[in-house]
Amino acid sequence: MLDLRDITLFVGQGENVRPLLSDVSVRFPRGHFCAIIGPSGCGKSTLLKTIAGIAHGEEEGEIHWDGRNLMDEDFSPAEIGYVPQFSIAHNELTVGECVSYSLKLRVRGMGGDLLDEAVARILDQVNMTEFSDRLVQVLSGGQKRRLALAMELASKPAILLADEVTSGLDPQSEDEIVKLLHGLSRSEGRVVLSVTHSLRHLSSYDSVLVLTQGAVAYHGPPEFLSHYFRCENPQDLYSQLGQREPRDWSQSWKKHRAAFLETMLGPDSELLFQDSQDEPTADPPEETGETLSPPPEASHAPVPPDAFSQFVTLTKRRFRIFSRNTAQIILQLGLILGFPFLVAIFAWNGLPAVQDLSMGLGVNMLQQLQENMQFLVQGSKIGSLVSGIVMFQVILLTLMGANNSGREIAGERLIFEKEKLSGLNPASYIASKVVFLTVLVLAQSLWMGLFVHLVCGFPGDLPTQLLFLILVNGAMTSVCLAISSLMNSSEQASLVSIYLVGFQLPLSGAVLALPDWVGSVTRPFIAAYWSWSGVLQTLQAERYYDIVKTVIQTALAPVSLCLWVLCSHIVIGLFVAWLGCQRQRLG
Repeated sequence: MLDLRDITLFVGQGENVRPLLSDVSVRFPRGHFCAIIGPSGCGKSTLLKTIAGIAHGEEEGEIHWDGRNLMDEDFSPAEIGYVPQFSIAHNELTVGECVSYSLKLRVRGMGGDLLDEAVARILDQVNMTEFSDRLVQVLSGGQKRRLALAMELASKPAILLADEVTSGLDPQSEDEIVKLLHGLSRSEGRVVLSVTHSLRHLSSYDSVLVLTQGAVAYHGPPEFLSHYFRCENPQDLYSQLGQREPRDWSQSWKKHRAAFLETMLGPDSELLFQDSQDEPTADPPEETGETLSPPPEASHAPVPPDAFSQFVTLTKRRFRIFSRNTAQIILQLGLILGFPFLVAIFAWNGLPAVQDLSMGLGVNMLQQLQENMQFLVQGSKIGSLVSGIVMFQVILLTLMGANNSGREIAGERLIFEKEKLSGLNPASYIASKVVFLTVLVLAQSLWMGLFVHLVCGFPGDLPTQLLFLILVNGAMTSVCLAISSLMNSSEQASLVSIYLVGFQLPLSGAVLALPDWVGSVTRPFIAAYWSWSGVLQTLQAERYYDIVKTVIQTALAPVSLCLWVLCSHIVIGLFVAWLGCQRQRLG
């Protein structure tokens, strides 16, 4: 039995506090199918999210499940399934793969024939077997809703919450979904609560819960709905609700509920449809009928996989998604191959040699002045070229880092939140992102450094230079991953990430020196400065180093400090990304 007792949910602060739910007290036995209806904004979806434990706000009241107070002990991830309005599957995967990954992320020991059998059983249960090899991106709306239900059935939840899963569907698809939900409620003693705007299938439900501005206006059999609201057919229900204040409807139901249901259903009706404060004084009589059938013998809830297993599954899934995203592959190849060419084109035939000054005694004063002037001009050009090549590499790598991760979490935030509700470990999720992004960072940075070194004949310690290029790319990738975890949309995350890259060049001091107070404040946050400085420090054994020092106006930091700061950016970025993934966004 799912038992809600005086559930109230407040949102807002101070004088703006208002209730989204008000004293909701209802109960649903196992094997029960309930429609939750009411005008838009009346709290239907909020009620489901409150039951699932993902509603934002201050809650009052209690929720009990099979005699267990969920205020003291929450649902385990396997006990409850929540199907939101949005898609919870990656477009690049097939239907069978989506169900397979759901099983691997929720049930320990899934693999081989056992996994194949489970996938086949679930797809058959939702009538999706024939679509097993079809990509999600080509599915119809109704097929995507059935896939979402299939993914939730991976853990065999005892409670299934469906939030407007029939919204926007054609009549035939709507019929199929309602029939499917009805069948699922009859399977394994499952409670199925479905938020819907459609009143076409009320006869398919065991009960109908009517909400008006967060309050219960009716909870009883669908066949008596019109009688209670005194309307000719259920389609007139919403206009009838507008005839009285929500508080009046709520008080009226509390007052007349017992008499109304007893008249319609007999003296035992209150055992199901009573408010929770009216507890029966004796043990309830033996229930009869399909709706009130006792639950089957409790099957053991599936054991969730450990964090490492989830990490492996997520990593494999991420690489598979990337391998099927042709646009992303072309973009990455374009960046990896094209950006180094843009850098090298400025010194395609190699860096110019540094000419020596004539130091002989036979050189007259005028000739010596001319040579000095030529040396200064040449040195300025060479020094600017060397510094510019390094900074150009660094800036382009920060741009690639922003592109790597700016949308990585925000773009699939809703899918991740849904999987987290189902038991996904956020640390496993972040670790899988780290592995995938590390491959991109290494490919981009190593090719950039090697190409420029070979084509331009760039001097200095190549391994150390490659390390700094990898670190600046990794630092920006990590910071933008953190931004992606904090933003509400991929567009916001991408915009903020691009702005961050835009600040790198002017605030690095590589082009124009910053005022001392500005540099001391901003420089710790500018990864480009530390990589640029670190790479230039590798030229100390070369003549180019002294020349570069004469043209730049910003002091270079020691190599050890540059390494420490860039590594700090990476660690802090990943930590903030992990914190961002801990926050609940689904509600």
